Amino acid sequence: MTPAARVASAAAILDRVAGGEPAERALTNWARSNRYAGSGDRAAIRDLVFGVLRRWRSAAAHGAAPDVTPDAGQWADHRPDGRRLMLGDLVQTGEDPAAFFTGDRFALGPLSDEETAAIADPPAMERGQRLDCPDWMLPILDADMGDRADEVLLTLRERSPVGLRVNLARISREEAITALAQEGITAQAHPLSPSALVVDGFPRGLAAKAPLRDGLIEMQDPASQAVVDLLPLDPGMRVLDYCAGGGGKTLAMAGRARAEFHVHDADPGRMADLAPRAERAGVPIAGTWGPAAPPEGDFDLVLCDAPCSGSGAWRRSPEGKWALTPARLDALRQIQGEILDRAAALTRKGGTLAYATCSLLRAENEEAVAAFLSRDGRFRQTGGRRFSPLEGGDGFFVAILERQS
Repeated sequence: MTPAARVASAAAILDRVAGGEPAERALTNWARSNRYAGSGDRAAIRDLVFGVLRRWRSAAAHGAAPDVTPDAGQWADHRPDGRRLMLGDLVQTGEDPAAFFTGDRFALGPLSDEETAAIADPPAMERGQRLDCPDWMLPILDADMGDRADEVLLTLRERSPVGLRVNLARISREEAITALAQEGITAQAHPLSPSALVVDGFPRGLAAKAPLRDGLIEMQDPASQAVVDLLPLDPGMRVLDYCAGGGGKTLAMAGRARAEFHVHDADPGRMADLAPRAERAGVPIAGTWGPAAPPEGDFDLVLCDAPCSGSGAWRRSPEGKWALTPARLDALRQIQGEILDRAAALTRKGGTLAYATCSLLRAENEEAVAAFLSRDGRFRQTGGRRFSPLEGGDGFFVAILERQS
């Protein structure tokens, strides 16, 4: 496909997203209907779509499209179209739209007089448009991050670097860098964690490379690894990853200590890939739990990477930025409290309960922990840390809570 055809395809997919279809489903459905597109084409189109999702409001402003985000639901006559969104994003990323809006076969039609005028007269954007943030979130982020809020939000408009975790139980970080170099991948040590690497650029097919295929290296954000580094892990511990998801933190913990690892998730389907990944990494999973069979017994360490707004990971999951509402945030805070209470009951005397989110918001972090400690006097906080996206990873929070004996 030509670059112009890729832009046209991205615009068609954005039309579907603007109509309420989730981006991943829209991309998959488009690929199934256009099997002529190769893997490179699909990856490039995905990058275009996700670039607009990160910068939806500013793209709409530059493309003279309505300032309405994908979660709006009630479009009336003001639904933005993929053509205008792609036009606006090309302009603000320094591309010449005329090179893509050619009218050639498979390309979008030439620029109209109105579109040309919009390009020539850049808009005066409001703060929420410039920062690509819902307006209702701005005062919350200002209160929580102070004068760093704008810098953080601008960082979240861009694509996240590719982070890797070295399985230190099987290979050193230096050996991992050499193994990746033999596959044509350049990586450097990342300062957030002794196991973390960051890759130069955005190479395709990384997961199929031998070091990842053989379980020597896993894809994982550096800040996520740094959260695990703060956990008090010792050999022989009975450990529960209570909100395990794909199990990335379970595998990271196993890279630090030989322990008895158990996993649980409210949606067991999220853990479907964990067993083969654990086998590749040489990590035995002692128990897998779900709603039908809740965890039993006492654990030395319980990690709760709780469901949250995902505001620290908006670079990776930009749709979450537009789907979040005040009501949804309130519901998440309720869920977080319930998870902490359930996990506390599974933590043995003298054991550790670790609470983590990929959120930037105090309401989901410090305030959630303070509310839990006021409910359960058996625990005290002994450690914790915030990780900012400005440090080169996702935004994360972790609190280390000890159950007093």
